[in-house]
Amino acid sequence: MAARPEFTIGIEEEYLIIDPESGNLVAIPDNRFIAECQSCTGQKAQNEYLQCQIEIGTSPQKSVASAGNELAELRNLVAETASRFGYAIIAASTHPLAKWREQTHTRKERYDTLRLDLGQNARRLLICGMHFHIGIEDDDLRIDLMNQASYFLPHLLALSCSSPFWEGEDTSLASYRIAVFDSLPRTGLPDTLSSYAEYARLIQHLVDSGCLEDGSKIWWDIRPSAKFPTIEQRITDVCSVQKDAVTIAAVFQSLIAYLYRLRSLNQRWRSYPPILINENRWRAQRYGMRQPLVDHGKGAMTPFAELAGEIVELMAEDADALGCEPELRDIIALVERGNSSDRQRAIYAEARRNGLTEQESLRLVTRHLAAEFLQGI
Repeated sequence: MAARPEFTIGIEEEYLIIDPESGNLVAIPDNRFIAECQSCTGQKAQNEYLQCQIEIGTSPQKSVASAGNELAELRNLVAETASRFGYAIIAASTHPLAKWREQTHTRKERYDTLRLDLGQNARRLLICGMHFHIGIEDDDLRIDLMNQASYFLPHLLALSCSSPFWEGEDTSLASYRIAVFDSLPRTGLPDTLSSYAEYARLIQHLVDSGCLEDGSKIWWDIRPSAKFPTIEQRITDVCSVQKDAVTIAAVFQSLIAYLYRLRSLNQRWRSYPPILINENRWRAQRYGMRQPLVDHGKGAMTPFAELAGEIVELMAEDADALGCEPELRDIIALVERGNSSDRQRAIYAEARRNGLTEQESLRLVTRHLAAEFLQGI
């Protein structure tokens, strides 16, 4: 049996840079903006694929509370720096109005290659995500827990959805980001793997055959990180409100610890065919938390609020051991107040009822997202 992991947690978020007056994206920010963000955050901020984006990442933390505090600090620093340049920041996985054709990619060798390899699919990547890293030092344990955690990925997505609008239209999806990202190769649910050695052979085969340079271009919803000894969760939209991100981080950290506890008892979460997990993935992408997911153990549609209660019940012991039980229990309140997609649609609907045009209503949504970026911090 592998030694008990540390279960450290790190959070990565991608943001959009906007003009606070118009709500439009800043397609080409001042070069000094990114440099100053990097300086004030201790190099924990960096540019992203598109110039209108910025990414931050916390240090590995032993507790969700510590990771949440660092995330709040990084959001503050980036927002304060943005304000000095006349910008604002939003955390949403799509911009309600922006056109992808009007954006420019960051000039980096990696991004230049990405654009060349992926064609127009890469040009459409006007999307932002949120990733969690959980420290698992043992290679094979990392693969085993990843396999089992895949069942819960749709639940994490449903909690996080923040991309209902695309180029000025309601997509009818809670997470349109997933639709855009799934156009890339090597995305979606991970392959079920028997060991880390099998994963390494898979990567080496693709590298040797000239398909990719390294494992960082395996863009599964969950994967062994190519940089760190971590399980990296990648399915979630970025949360507009920092508190929601912390809640979902607690769910994911508690989930990995729960699956480890099952393993230590010579038990495991049941494996289901990808088609069944993908059905829930689609339902989460389409409806967020507003429609049931399938409880595959029961073989029945189950309201999301009921599933959230079961998550708390299953993982409370592990959350308590990790010191994040209050954050885990916040999942109940998150379900009640809704995710960012729910709030964006509600603001838009109210604005339309008040006589605003479609464009005016969507600009109001964008301004609301800018206000939510620092809400509660």
